[in-house]
Amino acid sequence: MTSLSPNALKVLQCRYLRRKSDGFLETPEDLFRRVARAIAAAEIYWGTASDAEKWEELFYSALSQLLFLPNSPTLMNAGTKLNQLSACFVLPVEDSMESIFSTLKLAALIQQSGGGTGFNFSHLRPQNDLVTATGGTASGPVSFMKIFDAATEYIKQGGKRRGANMGILNVEHPDIEEFISTKREKGVLTNFNISVGVSDAFMVAVERGEVWNLVHPNTKEIVKSIESKKLWDDIVESAWKSGDPGLIFLDTINAVNPIPQIGNIESTNPCGEVPLLPYESCNLASINLSKFIIETNGKRTIDWRHLEKIVKIVTRFLDNVIEVNNYLLPEIKTIVQGNRKIGLGVMGWAELLILLEIPYDSTSAIELGEKLMQFIQQKSFDTSIELAAQRGVFKNWTQSIYYPQTSIRNATRLSIAPTGTISILANTSSSIEPLFALAYQRNHVLNNESLAEINSLFIEYLYRNNLYSENIIEQVKVEGIARNVNELPESVKNIFKTALEISPEWHLKHQVVFQKYTDNAVSKTINLTEDASISTVDYIYRTAWREKAKGITIFRYHSKGKQVLEKGIKSSVKACKVCIE
Repeated sequence: MTSLSPNALKVLQCRYLRRKSDGFLETPEDLFRRVARAIAAAEIYWGTASDAEKWEELFYSALSQLLFLPNSPTLMNAGTKLNQLSACFVLPVEDSMESIFSTLKLAALIQQSGGGTGFNFSHLRPQNDLVTATGGTASGPVSFMKIFDAATEYIKQGGKRRGANMGILNVEHPDIEEFISTKREKGVLTNFNISVGVSDAFMVAVERGEVWNLVHPNTKEIVKSIESKKLWDDIVESAWKSGDPGLIFLDTINAVNPIPQIGNIESTNPCGEVPLLPYESCNLASINLSKFIIETNGKRTIDWRHLEKIVKIVTRFLDNVIEVNNYLLPEIKTIVQGNRKIGLGVMGWAELLILLEIPYDSTSAIELGEKLMQFIQQKSFDTSIELAAQRGVFKNWTQSIYYPQTSIRNATRLSIAPTGTISILANTSSSIEPLFALAYQRNHVLNNESLAEINSLFIEYLYRNNLYSENIIEQVKVEGIARNVNELPESVKNIFKTALEISPEWHLKHQVVFQKYTDNAVSKTINLTEDASISTVDYIYRTAWREKAKGITIFRYHSKGKQVLEKGIKSSVKACKVCIE
């Protein structure tokens, strides 16, 4: 088994390993064995016990080498009595008290089991609308979001972490102005990411400077007409001030909905990487790209053959998850097994580029990203076709875009998730993000502790190229970046550029090129410096729509009171420094 970093061990012990009153019931090795055995058990449905044993070993080998990791609920719950393995769910919110509070109850159960929840509140009548049944007036979507938020505050996912929500309101809803500004006030909806559900019609209206109509969701009558540009400016300014709202481009999502006959997609999971129908859940796993480098005669390249093998293994792993999963509601089981959506993604992209000495903000990086994701897309697609030949197509196949030409097992296969915690376990960079910093601390984790880290590849590179000195390390520990280290060549500084040193245009280029080959969506934060202008947010949001991103999120450094990642390491926080022998 690959050795784990001190921070990885700390996170495993706090959140993942099964416990008893005076210690732990399992080691990290036991955890990976538990997960591999539980997921391989699905093989018996189509084969034999020996097939299950074979795949258990393949899954265990890949997991224990940190070649991939599944989403947190699978690591926490596989092979346990709970056995709820899905990371994310979308739940319907209809315009009745019964629907609202039935959904709240189910959301509580999902979050308690380790899942996150997404909602579109656009079906709720606007604030101050007459409620004929009682003679009273409606309180509106935002008020109910606050109730959901309060419930989440007191529920820990799987007893380990606070729940996460996505709240969407469509841009034509009469309460959209209140929704947009909600998170400008500190301490409001702290357990929600919020996004405006945007249509192509609205974006065209903004481009043309036209009036935009706000429409009652039930009567379909125009409640109010406003300048589309003013509404757009409010969205952009709020995002600049607080990081919220993001945008979800609903027409872009539904244009490639693989099962349009089942219904339109209105919502996503909490981080936006999986657009889902009501009651759908998705199971995610991410391949650790930093593990797929081979070196021949001093030259490093991607090990494409090994990567293909792991893509096939993880695609099968995720299809097995659907089979052995414990579903909290019959409606969830029916639609999940009907569509069999999975979300294979990546982490360690920034570290892969560093190992190949390719700057993140370069055309070479974008070209490699396109080649890599196209490769993963094709191999996962091929594997899903092979699984369909062995196990059958997904139940709703005849209502999908694949019918009748392509017999395939999974309606979707790829999703780029943020990989926040599992990238710590894998000791690599998160998702397709650049390094946040070379030295940083992660705040408000593990019962409000801080985890500090100095990037191991940076230290390794210094040693490898005879550049290492304690002075360099100390300066990087203070500032978190290498840009101001006079002893380092510009070429080194370019390879190790961090998130806030990279222009937002390059961030977006990475998101767009990975989205091109991802049938679900891409969760990517466009990091902005503290002094970034509102016009920069405007440009990024417009460009994301034009380039067919499915959603967009920005975050301006220090625009929120509580910040998870901080550049540099305070002297009071001990760093996990990797020493190279």
